[in-house]
Amino acid sequence: MRLALFQPDIPQNLGAALRLTACLHVDLEIIEPCAFPLTDRALKRAALDYADKASFTRRRTWAEFIAAPERAQGRLILFTTKAATPHLDFQFTPGDTLLMGQESVGAPDFVHAAAQARVTIPIHATTRSLNLTTACAIALGEALRQTGGFPGMESASAGFADGAEGR
Repeated sequence: MRLALFQPDIPQNLGAALRLTACLHVDLEIIEPCAFPLTDRALKRAALDYADKASFTRRRTWAEFIAAPERAQGRLILFTTKAATPHLDFQFTPGDTLLMGQESVGAPDFVHAAAQARVTIPIHATTRSLNLTTACAIALGEALRQTGGFPGMESASAGFADGAEGR
């Protein structure tokens, strides 16, 4: 399971995504260009003390992202407000890449066309969208729940399967 951000606009969101993926032990792909300078120093500052715990790859272009070997390991799942399938009704697999569009404009048509699936996070009809990192957390939470991919849960679920009681 991995998370990909298409040309992020807001450095603080990237920093929060780095922290989120470090905590959930998920790889992050950053598809450039970003709307801010993406220097090593800026990355470290945005991620605070989680930069060394996060596993991330910078993709200089969309073409580089699409050509990466990781695309053969699973599906490209675009999260978009333009989708009809709610994320709770979608079946995720461990090799999937969850792709988020730009904060300001979403994902362009060529990104939609490249995705094997497009899903949405249901929100109230009077609202426009969630914060990027909030959407990432909701998406990863459901995908990891479905695939048993939360870190540290392997031993906990094994104990329950053996009849052990939880605390």
